[in-house]
Amino acid sequence: MDMRPPPTDLEPIALFHARPGKMALRDAQDLMAWPFFSLAKSRRIRPIDFRMGEIAIRVEATIEHGMATIWDADILIWAASQIVDARDHGLRTSRMMAATPHEILTFVGRGTSAREYLLLKAALDRLQSTTVATSIRQPTERRMHRFSWINEWKERADHRGRPLGIELILPDWFYAGIMVDAFVLTIDRAYFDLTGGIERWLYRLVRKHGGRQAHGWSFDLRHLHVKSGSLSAYKRFAFEVRGIVRRQSLPGYRLTLGMTQAGAPLLTFKACHRDPFNRFGKTRTTEDKL
Repeated sequence: MDMRPPPTDLEPIALFHARPGKMALRDAQDLMAWPFFSLAKSRRIRPIDFRMGEIAIRVEATIEHGMATIWDADILIWAASQIVDARDHGLRTSRMMAATPHEILTFVGRGTSAREYLLLKAALDRLQSTTVATSIRQPTERRMHRFSWINEWKERADHRGRPLGIELILPDWFYAGIMVDAFVLTIDRAYFDLTGGIERWLYRLVRKHGGRQAHGWSFDLRHLHVKSGSLSAYKRFAFEVRGIVRRQSLPGYRLTLGMTQAGAPLLTFKACHRDPFNRFGKTRTTEDKL
Protein backbone atom coordinates (compact mmCIF):
# COMPACT_ATOMS: atom_id res chain seq x y z
CA MET A 1 0.00 0.00 0.00
CA ASP A 2 1.24 3.47 -0.85
CA MET A 3 1.82 5.23 2.50
CA ARG A 4 3.19 8.46 1.08
CA PRO A 5 1.59 11.67 2.40
CA PRO A 6 -0.93 13.38 0.12
CA PRO A 7 0.28 16.19 -2.18
CA THR A 8 0.88 19.48 -0.43
CA ASP A 9 -1.66 21.26 -2.64
CA LEU A 10 -4.36 19.23 -0.89
CA GLU A 11 -3.30 20.39 2.56
CA PRO A 12 -5.33 23.13 4.26
CA ILE A 13 -4.12 26.66 3.53
CA ALA A 14 -3.55 28.90 6.53
CA LEU A 15 -5.65 32.07 6.58
CA PHE A 16 -3.79 35.37 6.32
CA HIS A 17 -5.67 38.37 7.72
CA ALA A 18 -5.03 41.70 6.03
CA ARG A 19 -2.99 44.08 8.14
CA PRO A 20 -4.21 47.63 8.92
CA GLY A 21 -2.19 50.77 8.41
CA LYS A 22 -0.31 52.38 5.56
CA MET A 23 2.18 50.44 3.50
CA ALA A 24 3.98 50.79 0.19
CA LEU A 25 2.04 49.79 -2.91
CA ARG A 26 3.49 46.78 -4.70
CA ASP A 27 2.70 45.55 -8.18
CA ALA A 28 3.73 42.28 -9.82
CA GLN A 29 6.22 42.94 -12.62
CA ASP A 30 4.76 40.29 -14.93
CA LEU A 31 1.37 42.00 -14.72
CA MET A 32 3.01 45.35 -15.44
CA ALA A 33 4.88 44.14 -18.52
CA TRP A 34 2.35 42.00 -20.38
CA PRO A 35 -1.32 42.18 -21.49
CA PHE A 36 -3.42 40.37 -18.89
CA PHE A 37 -6.45 42.65 -18.45
CA SER A 38 -9.14 44.43 -20.41
CA LEU A 39 -8.40 48.16 -20.70
CA ALA A 40 -12.04 49.03 -21.36
CA LYS A 41 -14.80 49.81 -18.88
CA SER A 42 -17.33 48.12 -21.16
CA ARG A 43 -17.63 44.34 -20.93
CA ARG A 44 -15.01 42.46 -22.94
CA ILE A 45 -15.63 38.90 -24.07
CA ARG A 46 -13.10 38.62 -26.89
CA PRO A 47 -9.96 36.81 -25.62
CA ILE A 48 -6.49 38.28 -25.38
CA ASP A 49 -4.25 36.06 -27.53
CA PHE A 50 -0.71 37.42 -27.30
CA ARG A 51 2.60 35.98 -28.52
CA MET A 52 5.99 37.66 -28.55
CA GLY A 53 9.15 35.58 -28.73
CA GLU A 54 8.89 32.88 -26.06
CA ILE A 55 6.05 34.68 -24.26
CA ALA A 56 2.55 33.35 -24.83
CA ILE A 57 -0.57 34.63 -23.06
CA ARG A 58 -4.19 33.61 -23.54
CA VAL A 59 -6.84 35.35 -21.42
CA GLU A 60 -10.46 34.22 -21.70
CA ALA A 61 -13.66 35.63 -20.21
CA THR A 62 -17.17 34.39 -19.55
CA ILE A 63 -20.25 35.94 -21.12
CA GLU A 64 -21.80 36.36 -17.68
CA HIS A 65 -19.06 38.44 -16.09
CA GLY A 66 -16.71 39.57 -18.85
CA MET A 67 -12.94 39.82 -18.64
CA ALA A 68 -11.17 41.15 -15.53
CA THR A 69 -10.24 44.80 -16.10
CA ILE A 70 -7.21 46.84 -15.18
CA TRP A 71 -9.37 48.46 -12.45
CA ASP A 72 -10.14 44.99 -11.05
CA ALA A 73 -6.37 44.43 -10.87
CA ASP A 74 -6.30 46.99 -8.01
CA ILE A 75 -7.38 44.08 -5.79
CA LEU A 76 -4.25 42.18 -6.83
CA ILE A 77 -2.12 45.26 -6.05
CA TRP A 78 -3.74 45.31 -2.59
CA ALA A 79 -2.98 41.59 -2.15
CA ALA A 80 0.64 41.93 -3.32
CA SER A 81 1.19 44.94 -1.05
CA GLN A 82 -0.20 43.08 1.97
CA ILE A 83 1.81 39.92 1.37
CA VAL A 84 5.15 41.60 0.68
CA ASP A 85 4.78 43.96 3.65
CA ALA A 86 3.95 41.05 5.97
CA ARG A 87 6.86 39.02 4.63
CA ASP A 88 9.25 41.95 5.13
CA HIS A 89 8.09 42.13 8.76
CA GLY A 90 8.81 38.45 9.29
CA LEU A 91 5.16 37.41 9.38
CA ARG A 92 3.68 34.28 7.88
CA THR A 93 1.75 34.85 4.68
CA SER A 94 -0.70 32.76 2.69
CA ARG A 95 -2.57 32.57 -0.59
CA MET A 96 -5.78 32.56 1.45
CA MET A 97 -6.55 36.11 2.54
CA ALA A 98 -9.28 37.62 4.72
CA ALA A 99 -10.26 41.28 4.83
CA THR A 100 -13.25 43.57 5.08
CA PRO A 101 -14.50 45.35 1.95
CA HIS A 102 -13.76 48.62 3.78
CA GLU A 103 -10.08 47.68 4.11
CA ILE A 104 -9.73 46.84 0.43
CA LEU A 105 -11.71 49.80 -0.87
CA THR A 106 -9.90 52.40 1.23
CA PHE A 107 -6.52 50.90 0.29
CA VAL A 108 -7.21 51.31 -3.43
CA GLY A 109 -8.57 54.82 -3.00
CA ARG A 110 -12.28 54.19 -3.50
CA GLY A 111 -15.39 55.05 -1.56
CA THR A 112 -17.06 52.73 0.93
CA SER A 113 -20.72 53.09 -0.02
CA ALA A 114 -23.06 50.16 -0.63
CA ARG A 115 -22.62 50.75 -4.36
CA GLU A 116 -18.82 50.49 -4.08
CA TYR A 117 -19.25 47.23 -2.16
CA LEU A 118 -21.38 45.82 -4.99
CA LEU A 119 -18.77 46.95 -7.53
CA LEU A 120 -16.09 45.23 -5.45
CA LYS A 121 -18.03 41.97 -5.53
CA ALA A 122 -18.46 42.28 -9.30
CA ALA A 123 -14.69 42.79 -9.63
CA LEU A 124 -14.04 39.67 -7.54
CA ASP A 125 -16.41 37.73 -9.80
CA ARG A 126 -14.53 38.85 -12.91
CA LEU A 127 -11.16 37.99 -11.37
CA GLN A 128 -12.45 34.56 -10.42
CA SER A 129 -14.11 33.79 -13.75
CA THR A 130 -11.33 35.11 -16.02
CA THR A 131 -8.93 32.33 -17.01
CA VAL A 132 -5.29 32.77 -17.99
CA ALA A 133 -2.84 30.46 -19.74
CA THR A 134 0.75 31.67 -20.01
CA SER A 135 4.27 30.44 -20.69
CA ILE A 136 5.76 33.10 -18.38
CA ARG A 137 7.99 31.48 -15.74
CA GLN A 138 7.58 28.08 -17.39
CA PRO A 139 10.60 25.96 -18.44
CA THR A 140 9.60 26.03 -22.12
CA GLU A 141 7.06 28.00 -24.13
CA ARG A 142 5.22 24.76 -24.85
CA ARG A 143 4.34 24.39 -21.18
CA MET A 144 1.51 26.65 -20.07
CA HIS A 145 0.42 27.54 -16.56
CA ARG A 146 -3.38 27.86 -16.35
CA PHE A 147 -5.18 29.69 -13.56
CA SER A 148 -7.77 32.29 -12.61
CA TRP A 149 -6.75 35.51 -10.86
CA ILE A 150 -8.72 34.37 -7.83
CA ASN A 151 -9.24 30.64 -7.30
CA GLU A 152 -12.34 31.24 -5.21
CA TRP A 153 -13.85 33.82 -2.89
CA LYS A 154 -16.67 34.00 -0.37
CA GLU A 155 -18.38 36.33 2.05
CA ARG A 156 -17.71 35.48 5.69
CA ALA A 157 -20.13 35.65 8.63
CA ASP A 158 -20.12 34.74 12.32
CA HIS A 159 -22.43 32.19 13.96
CA ARG A 160 -25.17 34.82 14.16
CA GLY A 161 -24.94 35.64 10.47
CA ARG A 162 -23.25 38.99 10.98
CA PRO A 163 -20.83 39.83 8.13
CA LEU A 164 -17.12 39.44 8.85
CA GLY A 165 -15.80 40.45 5.45
CA ILE A 166 -14.54 38.40 2.55
CA GLU A 167 -12.11 35.55 2.04
CA LEU A 168 -10.24 34.79 -1.18
CA ILE A 169 -7.60 32.40 -2.46
CA LEU A 170 -4.90 33.62 -4.84
CA PRO A 171 -3.43 31.34 -7.54
CA ASP A 172 0.01 29.76 -7.09
CA TRP A 173 1.38 31.55 -10.17
CA PHE A 174 0.61 35.00 -8.79
CA TYR A 175 1.62 34.18 -5.21
CA ALA A 176 4.97 32.71 -6.31
CA GLY A 177 5.72 35.80 -8.37
CA ILE A 178 5.33 38.15 -5.41
CA MET A 179 6.45 35.90 -2.58
CA VAL A 180 8.91 33.28 -3.76
CA ASP A 181 10.58 35.31 -6.49
CA ALA A 182 9.89 38.72 -4.92
CA PHE A 183 9.13 39.85 -8.45
CA VAL A 184 7.51 43.15 -7.50
CA LEU A 185 7.97 46.91 -7.79
CA THR A 186 6.66 49.73 -5.65
CA ILE A 187 4.27 52.06 -7.45
CA ASP A 188 3.05 55.58 -6.79
CA ARG A 189 -0.23 55.86 -4.88
CA ALA A 190 -1.33 58.43 -7.45
CA TYR A 191 -1.76 55.47 -9.82
CA PHE A 192 -5.22 54.93 -8.33
CA ASP A 193 -6.19 58.43 -9.49
CA LEU A 194 -5.61 57.54 -13.15
CA THR A 195 -8.98 57.07 -14.80
CA GLY A 196 -8.21 55.78 -18.31
CA GLY A 197 -7.51 52.14 -19.06
CA ILE A 198 -4.66 52.86 -21.49
CA GLU A 199 -3.36 55.50 -19.07
CA ARG A 200 -3.22 52.98 -16.20
CA TRP A 201 -1.67 50.30 -18.41
CA LEU A 202 0.96 52.72 -19.72
CA TYR A 203 1.95 53.84 -16.21
CA ARG A 204 2.57 50.23 -15.16
CA LEU A 205 4.62 49.56 -18.30
CA VAL A 206 6.61 52.76 -17.84
CA ARG A 207 7.24 51.97 -14.17
CA LYS A 208 8.42 48.48 -15.13
CA HIS A 209 10.83 49.59 -17.88
CA GLY A 210 11.74 53.19 -17.16
CA GLY A 211 13.15 53.12 -13.65
CA ARG A 212 16.87 52.36 -13.87
CA GLN A 213 17.55 53.70 -17.33
CA ALA A 214 19.64 56.88 -17.01
CA HIS A 215 18.44 58.12 -20.38
CA GLY A 216 14.94 56.70 -20.16
CA TRP A 217 13.37 54.04 -22.33
CA SER A 218 11.65 54.08 -25.69
CA PHE A 219 8.98 52.03 -27.44
CA ASP A 220 7.72 52.11 -30.98
CA LEU A 221 4.07 53.11 -30.75
CA ARG A 222 2.87 50.22 -32.91
CA HIS A 223 4.80 47.81 -30.69
CA LEU A 224 3.07 49.37 -27.66
CA HIS A 225 -0.31 48.90 -29.31
CA VAL A 226 0.32 45.18 -29.77
CA LYS A 227 1.68 44.82 -26.25
CA SER A 228 -1.35 46.49 -24.68
CA GLY A 229 -3.79 43.82 -25.87
CA SER A 230 -6.28 46.65 -26.42
CA LEU A 231 -9.23 46.19 -28.77
CA SER A 232 -8.92 49.83 -29.84
CA ALA A 233 -7.75 50.43 -33.40
CA TYR A 234 -4.16 51.68 -33.69
CA LYS A 235 -5.27 55.20 -34.64
CA ARG A 236 -7.47 55.44 -31.55
CA PHE A 237 -4.70 54.00 -29.36
CA ALA A 238 -2.18 56.52 -30.74
CA PHE A 239 -4.67 59.36 -30.17
CA GLU A 240 -5.03 58.36 -26.50
CA VAL A 241 -1.26 58.09 -26.01
CA ARG A 242 -0.78 61.55 -27.49
CA GLY A 243 -3.35 62.85 -25.01
CA ILE A 244 -1.45 61.26 -22.13
CA VAL A 245 1.79 62.84 -23.35
CA ARG A 246 0.07 66.22 -23.65
CA ARG A 247 -1.36 66.01 -20.11
CA GLN A 248 1.83 64.48 -18.61
CA SER A 249 -0.47 62.55 -16.28
CA LEU A 250 1.77 59.62 -15.36
CA PRO A 251 3.15 60.25 -11.84
CA GLY A 252 6.92 60.42 -11.71
CA TYR A 253 7.67 60.21 -15.42
CA ARG A 254 8.18 62.59 -18.30
CA LEU A 255 6.89 61.37 -21.66
CA THR A 256 7.85 62.62 -25.10
CA LEU A 257 6.86 61.60 -28.62
CA GLY A 258 9.41 61.44 -31.39
CA MET A 259 10.18 59.44 -34.50
CA THR A 260 12.37 56.44 -35.26
CA GLN A 261 14.92 56.57 -38.09
CA ALA A 262 12.31 54.80 -40.18
CA GLY A 263 9.80 57.55 -39.45
CA ALA A 264 7.58 55.57 -37.03
CA PRO A 265 6.14 57.26 -33.90
CA LEU A 266 8.33 56.64 -30.83
CA LEU A 267 7.35 57.10 -27.18
CA THR A 268 10.17 57.91 -24.76
CA PHE A 269 9.79 58.09 -20.98
CA LYS A 270 12.15 58.98 -18.16
CA ALA A 271 11.86 59.24 -14.38
CA CYS A 272 11.77 62.91 -13.42
CA HIS A 273 10.92 63.35 -9.76
CA ARG A 274 12.15 62.97 -6.21
CA ASP A 275 11.65 59.31 -5.43
CA PRO A 276 8.77 59.03 -2.91
CA PHE A 277 9.91 55.52 -1.98
CA ASN A 278 13.38 56.67 -0.88
CA ARG A 279 13.40 56.68 2.92
CA PHE A 280 16.64 58.63 3.19
CA GLY A 281 15.48 61.77 1.40
CA LYS A 282 18.03 61.63 -1.43
CA THR A 283 16.98 62.67 -4.88
CA ARG A 284 16.79 59.70 -7.22
CA THR A 285 15.65 59.06 -10.75
CA THR A 286 15.97 55.30 -10.68
CA GLU A 287 13.55 52.68 -9.46
CA ASP A 288 13.74 51.45 -5.90
CA LYS A 289 15.32 48.12 -5.16
CA LEU A 290 13.22 45.06 -5.67
